[in-house]
Amino acid sequence: MAATHAFWLAGRQATGEETFDVTSPWDGRLVGKVAVPTPAQVEEAVAAAYAVRDEFAATPAHVRAAALDHVSRRLVERTEEIARLISAENGKPMKWARGEVGRAVSVFRFAAEESRRFNGGEAQRLDTDAGGTGRLALTRRFPRGVVLGIAPFNFPLNLCAHKIAPAIAVGAPIILKPAPATPLSGLLIGELLAETELPAGAWSVLPVANDRMPALVQDERLPVISFTGSDKVGFAIMDSVPRKHCTLELGGNGAAVVLADYASEKDLDWAATRIGTFSNYQGGQSCISVQRVVADASLYERLVPKIIASVEAQVTGDPSDDATDVGPLVSEEAAKRVEAWVDEAVRAGARLLAGGKRDGASYAPTVLADVPADVTISCEEVFGPVLTLSRVDGEDAAFKTVNDSKYGLQAGVFTHDVQAAFRAHRALEVGGVIVGDIPSYRADQMPYGGVKQSGVGREGVKYAMDDYTYERVMVFTGLAL
Repeated sequence: MAATHAFWLAGRQATGEETFDVTSPWDGRLVGKVAVPTPAQVEEAVAAAYAVRDEFAATPAHVRAAALDHVSRRLVERTEEIARLISAENGKPMKWARGEVGRAVSVFRFAAEESRRFNGGEAQRLDTDAGGTGRLALTRRFPRGVVLGIAPFNFPLNLCAHKIAPAIAVGAPIILKPAPATPLSGLLIGELLAETELPAGAWSVLPVANDRMPALVQDERLPVISFTGSDKVGFAIMDSVPRKHCTLELGGNGAAVVLADYASEKDLDWAATRIGTFSNYQGGQSCISVQRVVADASLYERLVPKIIASVEAQVTGDPSDDATDVGPLVSEEAAKRVEAWVDEAVRAGARLLAGGKRDGASYAPTVLADVPADVTISCEEVFGPVLTLSRVDGEDAAFKTVNDSKYGLQAGVFTHDVQAAFRAHRALEVGGVIVGDIPSYRADQMPYGGVKQSGVGREGVKYAMDDYTYERVMVFTGLAL
């Protein structure tokens, strides 16, 4: 019988009156039972975080850095165990699960490094006008308050890390709500934090149901909300608390643009390999997976067979098998939704070039061409292993096609032309432009986020730290500058 996983309340383990089951999307087996906090326990966690906010903000940098370094080291030591946990609860193939652990290791290490140099202060002479003679301004950053971090299922470890690590780095207490489908990885981070010297109340990991979130979102003691998930839910949160500081990392329908100069066989092989892999990694359940390919007409006919071959080469199956590239989606319901969107597109005239079949929670890597602009899969984030292809005449048409979307997270531009790269950077309405590669590249220390319906604010350790804090200026008077 699977063990019951306690949650973390103000730095200590606790159990509630109820539990829920976490099951594998691959074979339905029970992965673990998770204790659910009662309303009184949630209130205790919030009250503890609010009470400790001043103490935690004043914690020496070396204490916070040591805790973050400790979690980073312990993740390394337990990499294989944690990767298997991610794979079991999420259905992520082991090769990608190990990569996710490695990324979380870096996130906590980056946060430790940034915490040591964060907030050194910026001095500014004010005697540039006569009224400022003898005056010097010193600007430092201070936590906005307790952070409510709401994490998604698709990166159950690393996106929890992106909420927790920057908060600890700046001395902001955090209450983390992991996704109900994949709470075990977030709870494991709690286990590692409990081994540190952080003050009680500085962090909690509470696996509460989604329908209990409105009360937490509305709680005035939680002035900062960091949410990763769907645009519908994210903007509903922001609209419900307009006076709170919200960071929203939402959806996308990432485009890979292949411009006319990227035309050698070597170029096209590279582009096709990257597109085939990263339209399907994580089962397509990444907001920066490749959903659209926008290729110049001059090379389209040569590129398409290479993409199809790359997609069909993806190994599907048991996520615990090291050879597997593409595992199941998070649930059979998710796979049925993808199936319905593909079927709708085909009925409307799209050509199915590969895949298009569902088996339980698994959906075969799929390629569509000639997809009508008004079908769901053209307008929304598919969040599954589906790729659409379109041809365009020239760079301007390519960039216009990318921008013809309510989303704007990241785009990839395959080109060797530096001028074209800078034109793309100026023209594309996205948060990030990846030159010479797919839109799915993310380094955890870089600014990450989107525009339009893709979100508000930026993650990436340093940028999240800025987001969790605000500037406060102090002016010295009568100095001999």
